Amino acid sequence: MTREIKPEGEKIRCDACPVMCYISEGRAGACDRYANHDGKLVRLDPLTIVDNIQEKSGRTVPFLQEDGGNEWDGDLIQSKRPFVTAIGAGTTYPDYKPAPFIVSQQVDGVDMVTVVTEGIFSYCGAKVKIDTDRYIGAEQATIFVKSEPIGHVTTSEYGSKMLSLGGVEHLTGGTKPEGRITCDSLLRLCNQEPVEISIENGANLIIQAGQPPVINGKPENLMRVGCGSAAIGMFAKQWHPHVDEVIVVDDHITGVLTEHEAGKQLNMNPSGIRVAGRRSTPGRYFKVAQPGTGWGGTDITEPRSVIKRIDPKIAWEGLRLLMVSTTGEQWAYFELDNTLEPCEATMPEELKLTTDRIAENCEPSVCSVLFIGGAGGSLRAGVTENPVHLTRSVKSSLTNVTCGGVKAYIWPGGGITFMVDVSEMPDNSFGYVPTPALVAPIEFTLSYQDFKDLGGHVDYVQPIESVMNSDIRLI
Repeated sequence: MTREIKPEGEKIRCDACPVMCYISEGRAGACDRYANHDGKLVRLDPLTIVDNIQEKSGRTVPFLQEDGGNEWDGDLIQSKRPFVTAIGAGTTYPDYKPAPFIVSQQVDGVDMVTVVTEGIFSYCGAKVKIDTDRYIGAEQATIFVKSEPIGHVTTSEYGSKMLSLGGVEHLTGGTKPEGRITCDSLLRLCNQEPVEISIENGANLIIQAGQPPVINGKPENLMRVGCGSAAIGMFAKQWHPHVDEVIVVDDHITGVLTEHEAGKQLNMNPSGIRVAGRRSTPGRYFKVAQPGTGWGGTDITEPRSVIKRIDPKIAWEGLRLLMVSTTGEQWAYFELDNTLEPCEATMPEELKLTTDRIAENCEPSVCSVLFIGGAGGSLRAGVTENPVHLTRSVKSSLTNVTCGGVKAYIWPGGGITFMVDVSEMPDNSFGYVPTPALVAPIEFTLSYQDFKDLGGHVDYVQPIESVMNSDIRLI
């Protein structure tokens, strides 16, 4: 794709973003996305078209069922047709002009329009989900890359640590190095590349979409099966015939089998073993230890340290005790001696099978990266002269929003704030401009009539056949 730009001496000026680079012959601009080729501004990345979506292992949302004979179910992307993405399309900057491509296509007798543009997102970031019970840092702790703050640790979710990265305050509200490094980190994460981060008073991590996190140099393997109480509920029946007590060590809720309702339902005798921490409901204990990278996300390396006391009026010599973590990766088996001290013993094979089963029921530990951005008024102006009409059309489900052909989640409330899983998107879907801001593909698909009704730029609609004859990349 090329367009003529008025020369400025031996250079040409690019107007694809607010930087407005002057580019010499044979050189690229600061973003590496546009270059000067024989006095013409050339887009270096080809327009990307998803061809035969269904064969891409669910990368994009199907429009109709395979037989094509059923009624339309409301999805706006068809699985057996080429779909023009915004990857490589270019931008609407300086925002008074229509989107680079407004493509028409007939689907089962319905005239459809897809508007594609690469949005320049200063208001954007990434939400990162890390499947691990290891302690990585306190909630609200600052996250650094090369000593620059790029985000913070946010509230944990079940079995996962959560990071909030980027955002306009880091991109534009801090120092120049902070904005540059934040932009670079977001770009690499969204393009599914590894990024090394450090957390204030916490761990060092390498995070990458679709890959296990590396915490303090050690790759994680498993996401916990559940908290200690949940693990007892799942495996109590399997433990009951082979053991007298089980303690499942967990940073959040440590479980004690004979006190737990599951143990009572199985008529298990009390063991007299009391663990440290604050008792919640029977068999459930909070804060048995400090957070850490040991057993169950605690700082424990010696499991017997969670035992606060053993009641000699209740416990007995030979009592069989299993201690295990929430992933089954750490376990120990003890029997009480004649002084009621827990002594390590050879664990019966039947119990080893249960610890293996805990691990079997744990999903692989992985990092998930979700890009989040706001489609502002200027971007929406590339679709319609009255941007609020597009917002209303999206909220009314008349317009479908995709990102590189992948279904986007639209947040409720005002504006078009969307989120997308980057691992489902084509490779290298994201770019940047050194303002700094990320460049992300966004597509709006709707019927031609709805496009016309919202005041869309109907004079710029072109059939998909004309686009297919351009420089494109098929995936």
